Amino acid sequence: MQRQDVDDRKVKELPGSLKPRVLLVDEDLDDLWRYSAFLYDQGYQVRAIPSFADGAACVEREDFDLIVVSQGSPSFEGRLVLARAIERNRWARVLVLTRAIEVPCYIEAIQSGALDYMEKPLPPSEIGQLVRRYVRTRSAAACATA
Repeated sequence: MQRQDVDDRKVKELPGSLKPRVLLVDEDLDDLWRYSAFLYDQGYQVRAIPSFADGAACVEREDFDLIVVSQGSPSFEGRLVLARAIERNRWARVLVLTRAIEVPCYIEAIQSGALDYMEKPLPPSEIGQLVRRYVRTRSAAACATA
């Protein structure tokens, strides 16, 4: 049986249980709501959490196709979410966003298993492209191992 890719434009038409699940964790409420609203409009199941501690607890209870977490400050509070996600599933897909690139945080994020480390602000359309890319590569990997 040949695998058929889902056209990204058709995500909205999928039943809720089949829509890719995205977790957004960011204490910047403007970014959190802007990105979550955009992704929801694109047809993703979105969980938006404005607290790193709550985000870390969430990844321990639920599975997501992609986790997008803010770095927080130069102290990298988002590492808690990244670490919990990777502890639970070493194949978890985590994207770290930051207001200012901090080289030590970048190195730590990538070495800890983050897919990417991007500087904000990103237009919602760019977040959408990143989410599509990472969800698509996760789906392709899952099909290859099945």
